[in-house]
Amino acid sequence: MFPAIQEAITRRRMLWITPFAFAALAAIWPRRGNQAAASDGVEVTIVKFSDQGANLETAIVKKVVHSDSEWRKLLTSEQYYVTRHAATDTAFTGTYYQIHETGLFRCICCANALFSSEAKFDSGTGWPSFRAPIAEENVRKHSDISFGMERIEVLCKRCDAHLGHVFDDGPPPTNLRYCINESSLRFIRRSS
Repeated sequence: MFPAIQEAITRRRMLWITPFAFAALAAIWPRRGNQAAASDGVEVTIVKFSDQGANLETAIVKKVVHSDSEWRKLLTSEQYYVTRHAATDTAFTGTYYQIHETGLFRCICCANALFSSEAKFDSGTGWPSFRAPIAEENVRKHSDISFGMERIEVLCKRCDAHLGHVFDDGPPPTNLRYCINESSLRFIRRSS
């Protein structure tokens, strides 16, 4: 009889705890899908660059906003999950971490200029790594406390795409390492 009472108490406890567990999970779950409506019509200041890397002008532009279903149509599955849901590429699976050509790295979602190959370095991590963005105005940083760690997330300022994270273990002069997902980038080779 004792196991039956214990089982009934356990069931009651689970019925009582379950709604609170779901509420807590909903409170901490990333809400990237709801940002589209809140960002519609918002303007941001970025620095525009030519594909050759020339600084063109500082401009006020509208944020690029799409619904979740539109992003799914515009991006590959990997690009979608990395940029819109803050997933991470598997290390050493791409090609950009090995690129040593001169060029510009643009956002895969909105073509905003993000990084120059001149700031790229081999970090040995298997992800493209940069000392600094091409312009601080083109990215934004956000505190990320997911997975029990405190990190600084890097996002595209124009479309809020998740790019990666920035760490303070990079080379001089910045001592920063922008560890960026290849799925969030499009490389434009500089023509000679």
